[in-house]
Parts: sequence; structure tokens; C-alpha cells
Amino acid sequence: DGVSLSTMLFLRFAIAGTLLAAWGVAARVRWPRGRDLALVVAMGAVGYVGQSFSYFSALQHASAGLVAMLLYLYPAIVTLLSAVLFGRAVGIGRAAAVAAALAGTALAVGGDLYSEPIGIVLGVAAAVIYSVYILVGEGVMTRVGSLPAATVVIIAAAAAYGVAAGTSGLALPQSTTGWLAVLAIAVFSTLLAILGFFKGLERLGAADASTLSAMEPMITLGLAALVLGEAMTLTQLLGGALILAAVIYLARRPAMA
Repeated sequence: DGVSLSTMLFLRFAIAGTLLAAWGVAARVRWPRGRDLALVVAMGAVGYVGQSFSYFSALQHASAGLVAMLLYLYPAIVTLLSAVLFGRAVGIGRAAAVAAALAGTALAVGGDLYSEPIGIVLGVAAAVIYSVYILVGEGVMTRVGSLPAATVVIIAAAAAYGVAAGTSGLALPQSTTGWLAVLAIAVFSTLLAILGFFKGLERLGAADASTLSAMEPMITLGLAALVLGEAMTLTQLLGGALILAAVIYLARRPAMA
């Protein structure tokens, strides 16, 4: 519909942030201040934007399948950093669940796996940045709450993307269908996705929440099959089974402490 990538990113976060801010005002939430405010602003303007920039830049130098596989290293990175930095016990079962989720993701998003060296560097950078974003978010959630944190993160990301869109020039949707598509992305892929993940961080902790989020590729493939009629291969189904096994295992265990 003629919408540029920078404009799309700005609109999705600006709309989602406006809706969440209205929700927060109506619910009379307590907004973060001081150090916590600085942390959640950095999560949005630096963490989320940095991860997105690294990911999309990697796609210019590597196949989509390989970039996705590198990004989904983040559950393992989060689990490892949780153990190293915070002394949290991983255990054989949880380590096996993370490994199963990684293997399942590799099977689900496989395909041509080619890359220039810079593509691998950028893909790993996206995973590392997102891992740090998640670990910082876990600490903030217990003090700030998921709704206020998600609101500020999204608005901060919108501001950063707004600068990029303003620099390159806004290219707004030219039809009602285009605006409806942007609204759907803002509500479902941004507002509900980020708020839901932050809720998971509150309840489960960074390691388990990130591992459970490995369901995302399978949900995408399932929706593509349902809505677009795209066939799923046996390999993708096997990958989904591995991810589901990891999810069921973690759902039956207490959060990582």
C-alpha cells in the first residue's frame, strides 16, 4: 500500500503506545520514575530498536532461515546469562527443554542457510541485544508492572522510529485497507504481543518466558497454513512437536529461581 518500513514501524508503535497509555490512564496505574523510567525508555529506544535494526540488517546479508535461527538463540543466551549473572540453577530438565526448543525452531524455520560473515555477526547481535532486553525487563517488571513498562517501552520505540521515519520521509497508507492492516499490526503484533510477554516475565522469569516464546515461529507457520493455505512440511511438524514438548515441560515446573 506504499508504506515504507520506517513509517510502518513508527505507526505500529505510535498507535499501540497511544492505546496503552489511554488504558493506563483509565486504570490509574503508577508510572515508572527515576532509574526505572530510564531503564524502560532504554529498553524501547535502544534495546527494541537495536534488535530490530540488527535483525533487518542481517537479512540483507543472510538467508531469512539462518537469521531467524540465529535470533532464536536468545532463549539459550537468556538461560545462560541468568545462571552466570544471577546464580540461578538451570537443571538438566530445563536445559533439555531449551535445547528442544532451539532444535524445534531450527527445523521449523530451516531452508537455505547461506550468509556473508557480517550476516552472522548481525544475527547473533540481534539475539544478544534481545537477551539483554529480556533480562533487564525481568528486573523492571517486579517493580514497575507489565502495563506501565510496556507502555513506556512502546512509546520510546515509537519516538526512535519516528526520528527514522521523519529523516527518510513518511509514506502513509493510501487506502482504508492499508490503515486497517497497520491497526491490526499495532494491536495484535505489538500491543498484545509485548504486553503478553511482559506478563510472562512477571510470572515466569526471563529464562522460561523466553523459552516459551519459541512457540512464535510455529504459530506463524500455523496461521500461514490456516489463512494462506501454505502447506507445512513433515520437518516443520517435527520442529513444532519439539517446541510443544518444551512448552509442556516448562508449564509443569516452577519458575526458574
